[in-house]
Amino acid sequence: MLKKGKKKGTVRFTVAPACDACRVFLAGDFSGWEPVPMRRQKGTFGITVPLRPGTYQYKFVVDEQWITDPDHGEVAVSPLGTVNSVAVVT
Repeated sequence: MLKKGKKKGTVRFTVAPACDACRVFLAGDFSGWEPVPMRRQKGTFGITVPLRPGTYQYKFVVDEQWITDPDHGEVAVSPLGTVNSVAVVT
């Protein structure tokens, strides 16, 4: 799930994995697809990222498995033929 962060120019990404995940990361074109660790919070994992207005593709990495955002249905096909979640920041 994504929503505007508390600070201007930030976006909050959260995910509640179905399993008792040990490690959860966020990766996207805004991070060069390098996974960034997310913090565990009451059954979910979250991270706030500074993003300028634009359209971004991202995925969560849950215990080394790359998944689209289960709570956000907007997706796009990457040049590699994989499906990524899409965040539109205004």
